[in-house]
Amino acid sequence: MTTLCLDFGNTRLKAGVFAGEEFVEEISLPDDSLAPVEMILAKYRPERSVLSSVVDHNFEIEKLLAATTVFHKLSHQTRLNFTSPVGKPQTIGADRLALAAAAVHFYPGKNNLVIALGSCITYNFINQQHEFIGGAISPGMEMRFKSMHDYTAKLPMVQKDFNFPVIGYDTKTNLQSGVLAGISFEISGYIEFYENKFGNFNVVLTGGDAGYFARHLKKKIFADPKFLFKGLYAISEVNNC
Repeated sequence: MTTLCLDFGNTRLKAGVFAGEEFVEEISLPDDSLAPVEMILAKYRPERSVLSSVVDHNFEIEKLLAATTVFHKLSHQTRLNFTSPVGKPQTIGADRLALAAAAVHFYPGKNNLVIALGSCITYNFINQQHEFIGGAISPGMEMRFKSMHDYTAKLPMVQKDFNFPVIGYDTKTNLQSGVLAGISFEISGYIEFYENKFGNFNVVLTGGDAGYFARHLKKKIFADPKFLFKGLYAISEVNNC
């Protein structure tokens, strides 16, 4: 069975195609018009589809998916493979629900910390009883670079360059170190905190730059840039899409 998983994030609209549990392809959508989705449907003819969206998107896409596939839109009413004993579970972002679902589906019965590097960095802890107990949200990489430029008079807008010195020697490398090394140190600090509190657990790092940051961490990390898509697939399984 073919499943189409759509992830509409703050900076990118993406689709992932699964044949059974096997991930086949990731496709970037240029916008939320119908044409790109229609092309994917024509090429892969998926039987099921699931959508995670944290933005206002074209509602016609949902109507198209519902008309051509067994469709599910991720929300706080979605049936999940975990519980969320937090104060207001309806406020949990769709992306975080998908990450928690992937952790339980692929690493069941274990404590899991899923760290997603996107527009924001989210820290998502799911314990071995399959309870999503929360975590943290901090500014993402591009947001950090942009905010230092936008909220100062003279700091330039610089781009990521992973070949940077931790001790910067000019304005550009100081900014790169502050953001890139800063994120590495932040991630390491959170991992150490959870390790002291919970003992043994898996750490999954996801997002386009997950591989880079994973190389700089002492604890064994599972770097999986497709982890959110895998969570959407897991949710489609639970909801019999």
